[in-house]
Amino acid sequence: MSNSAAQLYEEDFVRWTEVQSSALRDAARVGTNLPLDWENLAEEIESLGRSQRHELRSRMAVIIEHLLKLTHSPATDPRRVWTETITRERSEIELLLNDSPSLRGDIARMIAESCPRVARLTTRVLRLHGEEIGNLAPPNYTEDQVLGDWFPGDAPLPASGEREGQGGR
Repeated sequence: MSNSAAQLYEEDFVRWTEVQSSALRDAARVGTNLPLDWENLAEEIESLGRSQRHELRSRMAVIIEHLLKLTHSPATDPRRVWTETITRERSEIELLLNDSPSLRGDIARMIAESCPRVARLTTRVLRLHGEEIGNLAPPNYTEDQVLGDWFPGDAPLPASGEREGQGGR
């Protein structure tokens, strides 16, 4: 493995999987003598990157679900656990993004895609617990609300362009 490939592996695992799967397909087209299953090797490397994206999407869905529960559920006992879960998931996402910074570019899209599904799921879960809250509208959470320190009840966050001296995440 070249120094740049090894460095990319250390700096951004998901991007490394994309580069390596492409390199494997290029090697297959050139027709090297090595008896390797090039296409399936490339697919397996790609699947490693997809699993990182899946983990990010899954962890953000848990956060969104618990933010919705904190916002809409009248229950008091589970609130501390929901808050702890959000905090833990945010910490794990931070580690995931440190390993694969290229995933940051997918966050806003993943949040927007997940919110309707998670709102439907959360509505069903709360109903299973006897809470008749109507159908939850999909939230319009921002990246800062999902991954930052924000919790329902906190002051609303300013829009990305309104923050003084800060760029987007």
